Amino acid sequence: MTKPCIICVAITGSLPKKADNPAVPISIAEQVESTQEAFEAGATIAHCHVRNADETTSSDPEKFAALKEGLEKHCPGMIVQFSTGGRSGAGTERGGMLPLAPDMASLTVGSNNFPTRVYENSPDLVDWLASEMKTYNVVPEIEAFDLSHIFQAVAMHKDGRLPRTPYVQFVMGVKNAMPVDKEVFDFYVQTLKRLSPESEWCAAGIGRHQITLNEWCIAAGGHTRTGLEDNIRLDKNTLAPSNAALVQKTVALCEKYERPVATFEQAREMLGLAKHAA
Repeated sequence: MTKPCIICVAITGSLPKKADNPAVPISIAEQVESTQEAFEAGATIAHCHVRNADETTSSDPEKFAALKEGLEKHCPGMIVQFSTGGRSGAGTERGGMLPLAPDMASLTVGSNNFPTRVYENSPDLVDWLASEMKTYNVVPEIEAFDLSHIFQAVAMHKDGRLPRTPYVQFVMGVKNAMPVDKEVFDFYVQTLKRLSPESEWCAAGIGRHQITLNEWCIAAGGHTRTGLEDNIRLDKNTLAPSNAALVQKTVALCEKYERPVATFEQAREMLGLAKHAA
């Protein structure tokens, strides 16, 4: 298969702490350095959260602005994707950074259970986030935690709330949400292809399932996500020394399945993003 594979690196997230793995980047400077290493290793999308100095989560637009500036300087051409996830804030606070006009932002179009709470994405909030992304020309990445989220994303595209063909990420392995199941994964892929044949897609596996989903995606012709947000280990007995190390494992799978790793130019073209100004 010769289709290039886009590798997304989720660099820090909201949950992992340095006590879990010292390589987790917290400060803006650490995140920029870690992302630059991952970019050089083959990642072309940086999925971004920001943290406070005490490692707690934040949705501060000033922190996002500083991170975006650093990534654009040190990773020229890399796709910057902000998270609007519910762990970093509540209500419209989750989209307060969208006026910064990153290339992309995550968008979850429905609710589901998380390990200890409901991940709430009300219809009104989803519509507001989608509207803000439309206003600032931010391309959504649909994070599908449930089959219904795929149907909802396609419906939102058809009625104009999502002007672009949806780029959909299947999230599997979150406790109390969709488990890692190959038949379900295959059905997700088939369903998206049936409903939205032009859609590009990827998947994220949580914890020990990260490498499994990486392999399933690459083998099936999709794109994939890795990084310390979802998984802090290189293998069962070894902490990952960096985001770049996890990207390198993904690159090795691309080589196994004879998939070229997408350059940032190829990734931008496949996702309908503006070309990077040299």
